[in-house]
Amino acid sequence: MTDATRYPLSWPTGWKRTPAAQRKASRFSATSYGTYSSGGSYRRSRELTVADARKRLDLELERLGARDCLLSTNVELTTYGEPRSGRRPPDDPGAAVYFRINGKDRVLACDSWTTVAGNIAAIAAHIDCIRGIDRYGVGTLDQAFAGYDALPPPGAVAKIPWRKVFEYADDARPSKADLQARYRMMAARFHPDLQGGSHEAMAMLNTARDEALKEIG
Repeated sequence: MTDATRYPLSWPTGWKRTPAAQRKASRFSATSYGTYSSGGSYRRSRELTVADARKRLDLELERLGARDCLLSTNVELTTYGEPRSGRRPPDDPGAAVYFRINGKDRVLACDSWTTVAGNIAAIAAHIDCIRGIDRYGVGTLDQAFAGYDALPPPGAVAKIPWRKVFEYADDARPSKADLQARYRMMAARFHPDLQGGSHEAMAMLNTARDEALKEIG
C-alpha cells in the first residue's frame, strides 16, 4: 500500500505543514476513574497520553471499516507498540495515519497541535465527523474523501531533479566521489535531528542521491 513507516514520521506529500510558531496547545484530555478509601468513586480529567490517543484512533478506524492501518509519528515505539520511556517529546509532533477503505489507499495527517497525542486525537475526531456523513444520510464516505484524491499517493516522496537538489548545473555530471561528498555535506544540514532539518528534506535528499547514482553509475 505505502512505504510509510511507523517511526520516524512519514508526512504525506502534498499536505501543508503547520509552522511551529502557529501550533496550539491541544484541548483534548482523558478521564481517570477510581475509588476513594471511604468507598466513594471519582472521575478526573488528566493530560492525554499517546496511548490514550492511539486507542481513540484505533476505535474510530475500526468503526470506519478501515484496513491495513499504519500510524506514523516521531514517537519511538517498543516492540510491543508502546512509546519508549525516557524520551523527550519530538520537535515535530505531527501524526499521519495510512489505511485502506473501499479498496482505496487513504491518509489523514495533522500537525496543528503542540503534542503528538493531540494530533492523533484530532485525526480520531476528524474520522468521527467523516463517519457522520454516512450516519446522517447526506452523502457517502467516498464523497467525504473526494477532496483528498487530488493529493499524491500516501507515502510518496516528491521527486525534484537530483541536480537541482544538490545545487549542480543542469548539464553537470559529477563523479560518484563528488556526489557522495556533497550528500554528506547537505545531510549535515537537512538531518531531522538538527536545527533547521526535517524528515521531508532528508527523504528528498536520499531520493535525489539514489536517482543520481543510477544515472552516473
